[in-house]
Amino acid sequence: MTRKSPLLFWAITSALAGFLFGFDTVVISGAEKQIQDLWSLSGAMHGWALSAALWGTVLGALLGGFPTARFGRKRTLISIGILYLLSALGSALAPNVVIFMLSRLIGGLGVGVSTIAAPLFISEIAPAGKRGRLAGLFQFNIVFGILVAYFSNFLIGGWVEEAIAWRWMLGVEALPALFYAIFSFTLPESPRWLITHAGKKEEGTAVFRLANPEMSEEEISVLVQEVEESASDKVKTSGFWTRRLRLPIMLAFLVAFFNQLSGINVILYFAPRLLGLAGIENPLGASISLGVTNLIFTFVGLWLIDRLGRRTLLYIGSVGYIVSLGVCAVTFLLVPEFGTVSGEAAMSAAREPSGPLSLVVLISMVVFIAAHAVGQGTVIWVLISEIFPNDHRAAGQSLGSFTHWMFAALLTLVFPIVIRNVDAGYIFAFFAFMMILQLIWVKVMVPETRGKSLEEISRLLGA
Repeated sequence: MTRKSPLLFWAITSALAGFLFGFDTVVISGAEKQIQDLWSLSGAMHGWALSAALWGTVLGALLGGFPTARFGRKRTLISIGILYLLSALGSALAPNVVIFMLSRLIGGLGVGVSTIAAPLFISEIAPAGKRGRLAGLFQFNIVFGILVAYFSNFLIGGWVEEAIAWRWMLGVEALPALFYAIFSFTLPESPRWLITHAGKKEEGTAVFRLANPEMSEEEISVLVQEVEESASDKVKTSGFWTRRLRLPIMLAFLVAFFNQLSGINVILYFAPRLLGLAGIENPLGASISLGVTNLIFTFVGLWLIDRLGRRTLLYIGSVGYIVSLGVCAVTFLLVPEFGTVSGEAAMSAAREPSGPLSLVVLISMVVFIAAHAVGQGTVIWVLISEIFPNDHRAAGQSLGSFTHWMFAALLTLVFPIVIRNVDAGYIFAFFAFMMILQLIWVKVMVPETRGKSLEEISRLLGA
């Protein structure tokens, strides 16, 4: 009788780094006002306090490839849990804004490194036919963590005294962070890292056997031989920025670039304000529908990614982006009562309810979130984790993650300035144009990686 594979448990455990990522990123939304009032923060200092985690994420994404490659995937995943734990406790107990910012920065480091190590680990242990949905668990956990953070803030805000509620909101993350760090000790090391980096062929082979109990010894031997052959190719090119890796590098950069140039973070972070400009009567309540849509269609994306493939999902997402963003752009630009608020009002004042047209904007934004969840949201971390050869996978994941977070930080920084000076319709039109470019990019450049081993993908891309 074939023994049961622990593969799903390993994938879920490592993907919980995504849950902490989502939770840590959003939980600050329930605490930011109390923090500003407590320490009498100026607008600039308030902005730095809130963005400290985001810039920590950029730094973690830039540097996280080194420990992932040098010390192994397992040790890096354990360290991520410790970073989240220190951040949660430090943020909750912070006596001043400097300690608070440093604590949030530490959490951001954990987020940045998690977007490298967790998808990469899952990709390296999963068989080709299951890799998409297993690596996609990371994205699902991000979305789930966001929803849990909103729910946690709601409960704590209603039950805990206002003066200390923010500390509980931030501190409660310590519990899942502790559990995640402990569970990470039960993970094996990536078999591909053991073979290609540590020179431990027997240990790597043993992990492959555990993860693939349905495979015969001959099939395991062939798999190990492929991994060994990919490791022997290191002598051909020792550097990352080489002609050999030009296609994977371009793919990693552009998938992360287009992910953010869809406007996803702008719409998620500023949804209530955009919905208010469209005349939605209760923009905070309406924005919850975006979170629910994100979760539901992330499930759909996970179900489809190994059935339809990465490229097909990017096609579907691109078309959904273009249609939904185009409708929003036309509505804001051509309907007189929309898109005419400027200055401070654009960031604070809701419009008068505008009936069916307001509903059109809300439905379009729901379609946008659904398109993102099925397309880019599901594909990005999977694709980046599988297009680089074994010897450069950590560095490639770092490149994609850094690109993603740098553009996320820049767009979040620039949007409040732009919306004060530019009609919202033009912003939606810009994002729609970028998604037309993404559609062309998918058609011309993106290969299909569904059902192929990591070594086969490397050969396909000339790496």
